[in-house]
Formats: sequence, structure tokens, C-alpha cells
Amino acid sequence: MGGQVSASGSFRSLPCANANADWMSALCPRLWDVPLHHLSIPGSHDTMTYCLNKKSPVSHSESRLLQLLSKVVPCVTRPVVLRWSVTQALDVTQQLDAGVRYLDLRIAHMLEGSEKNLHFVHMVYTTALVEDTLTEISEWLEQHPREVVILACRNFEGMTEDLHEYLVACIKNIFGDMLCPRGELPTLRQLWARGQQVLLSYEDEASVRRHPELWPGVPYWWGNKVKSEALIRQGSCMGRDVQCGKQLVPRLRGLVTRQGPDQCGFPWGRHRTHTRGPREPRLAWPQALSTPETRPWQRQQDPVYPGPGCQLLSDPGGQRGKVQD
Repeated sequence: MGGQVSASGSFRSLPCANANADWMSALCPRLWDVPLHHLSIPGSHDTMTYCLNKKSPVSHSESRLLQLLSKVVPCVTRPVVLRWSVTQALDVTQQLDAGVRYLDLRIAHMLEGSEKNLHFVHMVYTTALVEDTLTEISEWLEQHPREVVILACRNFEGMTEDLHEYLVACIKNIFGDMLCPRGELPTLRQLWARGQQVLLSYEDEASVRRHPELWPGVPYWWGNKVKSEALIRQGSCMGRDVQCGKQLVPRLRGLVTRQGPDQCGFPWGRHRTHTRGPREPRLAWPQALSTPETRPWQRQQDPVYPGPGCQLLSDPGGQRGKVQD
């Protein structure tokens, strides 16, 4: 994401070296009164995979075969699993500095871990603890008081009701008045006036009902395809669904990904090298959603939608994050 220019002229020139760290505060005033779900918000896929634990057991949500292989031949299985599990190279502070404002936080309670220590997970568990990471995000926000983040807490492997209550208590304690309670989608100006910087999406309906500080889970489209061409075809079908009003587009994931059997055929590969090749077709995927039939709908839903020729603001996984209205 470039903080100094955009297709629609939405950004002012930023003099600082790291322009993306404060891009929200640099938006032109006409966007301060636009609801957040009408802004394009860059996000990171599997945000915490930069710190996966090399000694971690395979996630209990994975197949029994993979868990068995990890125990029987860990010297072979774990390196392969780790290589395909990592999707991020920057730590969470560096991602925020780079302009990421949607964090994909997949939380789990590791059975082999202590009672209250919660980790993040993507096939294997992270070294980072959830409470420490949320504190790191809070400290960053204190240094950037006009930046707003969407934290998508999801997955919740091995989580009991007691652990959900413990996690929500930690969230309230760490962020306090930074949390924006659910309700009508706010604008940046409204959030700034209230001193609120965090919208917390929580994919556990029971917890959301109990706590007004939590927002419902943000649904998204996952372009779960191996071939770029198939990804674009799927995007075109999704565009037709939008036209018919069947889908709201809160978040798009244009991610070309290897499947399990395919990964076995490329055991020494990794997402980083795999995604270099199809970058341009991946960027064409969200554009495939933009057809002559769907553009009027897009303009109606998104007043700052710049059109199909714009430069997309996307992470290495090709995400364009949005919040559901």
C-alpha cells in the first residue's frame, strides 16, 4: 500500500519516512465521514505465522494422518508443515507500520500447554502468546492515536466457555476505552472523537451476545484455488452473486494456494515462492468481480470505489479487507 498516492487521490503527501504507519490520519477530510465498511482496508492473512514454534505439535484440528506422521517421523513432517504454514515474514508491529489494519488472529488453546496460555495457530502453534500480542498491538495504537484496526479473532481451537470468558476479559483489560462497541458502523471522525481505535470481530456467537464490546465474525470470500485461472473464474461467479444481492462483500481473499496433496508433491516449497509467480493473475481476481453489471452496485455500496483500473491495496495473500455493515 502506498501512503502518498492513490487512484482516487484519497491520500495526502506524507513527509515521514514510514508513510504507511499513519495512513488513516492522512486520508483527505472527505473520507473522515465515510463508514468504515466503505473504505478499502489492507489486511494480512494468518497474521501471526511469522512466529510458528518449530517444536510445536501439529494442530489437533489437522487430519489424524498428519498428526500421526508428525509423531512418527517428526524430522521429515515438521519441516514440511512449517514451510507451508508460514504466510508472513513481518512481525505484528512491522505489519502495522506497513499499513495493515485488518489482523487475522486464529486463536487456540494448546492441549499440551498451560491452562490459561492461549496461542495462535496455523497447522502448528506459535511461540507468541495471545495476551502478549494484544498488548503489543495496544502499545502501538497508543503511539498512533488516529489509526484504527480491525482484529478478527477466530478459529478458537480447544476453547471452552471459560477460556472464552478469560480471553474476553483480557481483551477488555488490554484495550479498555479503545474498544468500539458494536452498533452502527462508525466513521473515522466518530472514532477519533471517542478515542476508539479497535473493532474486535469475534467468531463465537455466544460470547458476542454476552459482550457488547464484541462484533460478530466478519465473513469473507476465500478464493481457495490452486490455479490462477480458476481463481479468476470464481471471482466472476462471485461478481454475479453480488449483482443478485446474494452476497455482501466484507472481505476478499484472492489467495492462490496449494492443497494438501499438492503440497506433498512440493514438500520443499513454501507459500512465499509459490505466490511470486501468479501475482498479476491474483490481482486480476478482485477486478473480475467488477463487471459492467456489478459496477453500479459497487459504486452504490462503496462511494470511494475508484473503478477497475485502480491499483489494489493488498497484502501478499491478495486481501482487500472490509467490515460488514
